[in-house]
Amino acid sequence: MANELTALSSELAAVVAKAGQSVAAVHARPRFSSSGVFWRPGVLVTAEHSIRREDDITVTLPDGSTVPATLAGSDGGTDLAVLKVDSQAPAVTVAQSAAVPGNLALAIGRAEDSGVNATLGIISAVSGPWRTWRGGRLDGYIRLDLTLYPGSSGALVLNVQGEALGIATPALSRIAGVAIPAATIDSVVDAILSRGRVARGFLGVGLQPVELPDHQKGLIVLSLEPHGPAATAGVLVGDVLVSLGGKPVADTEDVQALLEGYGVGQSVAVGLVRGGEARQIAVAVGEKPRRS
Repeated sequence: MANELTALSSELAAVVAKAGQSVAAVHARPRFSSSGVFWRPGVLVTAEHSIRREDDITVTLPDGSTVPATLAGSDGGTDLAVLKVDSQAPAVTVAQSAAVPGNLALAIGRAEDSGVNATLGIISAVSGPWRTWRGGRLDGYIRLDLTLYPGSSGALVLNVQGEALGIATPALSRIAGVAIPAATIDSVVDAILSRGRVARGFLGVGLQPVELPDHQKGLIVLSLEPHGPAATAGVLVGDVLVSLGGKPVADTEDVQALLEGYGVGQSVAVGLVRGGEARQIAVAVGEKPRRS
């Protein structure tokens, strides 16, 4: 038994040492640094909530040197920020197998003073696509049962084979730390490197669920963004939205989920009830304003 534990301990230490070569400390907020992961060569990904300034950002690299970093862009909805760094640090290897509840997981971070730090636990829950309270959408929800220390925001989350499952954040769930999955990171990195931001669809309406006399469910328009997409198309306060793109909507989550299938500027058919009569209005999808 002792030999097995010694072997496991040595294997975990080797995984941490290798993975640590792709993890940096990010200095972009008071008091605590955060961690960042070289997701691609010269591209460091960290947790957006830990970036408190856009200029004078530095990172401590695996070799101990501290260099400047440039903020390429960030996305509050998924809690991801992308930095460009002049470094030869190796990028991570992304896991090809899915995260499984009960499997061991490691979170690897880095601090300027203590270097690599690691915490071990398990994956406690996995789900399909999940919308965050910040308005973003993750390709999957990976809940972590392990300790996330103050500098662990943006830490690399690994399986025991040393493959990247995602990066850690405590900011998206009040229950436990979450690993932002690799598929979400890839899509956000692509969007930020190509456009500088993640564009999300926007109708410019304030909505509340209601039930119509025929027991059909819909969303009553309580407010309209001045000059917003819906107002420009002719939607009125008091209209009841019942479909989007031909698919029924019963709550605001339905609207957000369906808008993800439309690019900014694309036309979407909005089905609504006005004064008891069914209508269809074509609305050009706008871009959701960024959180300040």
